[in-house]
Amino acid sequence: MSVKTVLDNFGKDVIKQARQNLSKKKHKDTSVLYNSMKYDTQEHKNSFEFSISMAEYGKFVDKGVQGKKSNTKAPNSPFRFGTGTGKEGGLTEGINKWVAHKRFQFRDKKNGQFLSFKATSFLIIRSIYNTGIATTNFFTRPFNIAFKKLPNDIIEAYSLEVDDFLKFALK
Repeated sequence: MSVKTVLDNFGKDVIKQARQNLSKKKHKDTSVLYNSMKYDTQEHKNSFEFSISMAEYGKFVDKGVQGKKSNTKAPNSPFRFGTGTGKEGGLTEGINKWVAHKRFQFRDKKNGQFLSFKATSFLIIRSIYNTGIATTNFFTRPFNIAFKKLPNDIIEAYSLEVDDFLKFALK
């Protein structure tokens, strides 16, 4: 079996398992992340190039995000709300779209009336910001399993370390 074939099979397996994990964990609402996952294998004169790509927010779904006040949902995540390094308004934009798409509204406790989409979004955003997003490992787990199955001669020939390869694959 050629190196290109092995890498193609590796990519297909990782993407297939990651998509199954998204479906099982009910993270396939709009299918944007599901459909954005792709791999590419290129054969050059003296080397091979392999990459896996997905929508940018996939890394947050995979690794989770620690909340501003609590990190219990994603204690080992490299991401945290409130650090000032993320996209300004990214969470707000995503939740506003999700609430409008789902036509989701909370009820007022006092009079039972539906809250506006904007008020519902605000409550959800505040909760996520403070408590974080749970780790799913929808991508990391199948990647690590498939990586262990790669023939040893490929791993030795290219001297790939799992950590470096994960960083490269998630870019």
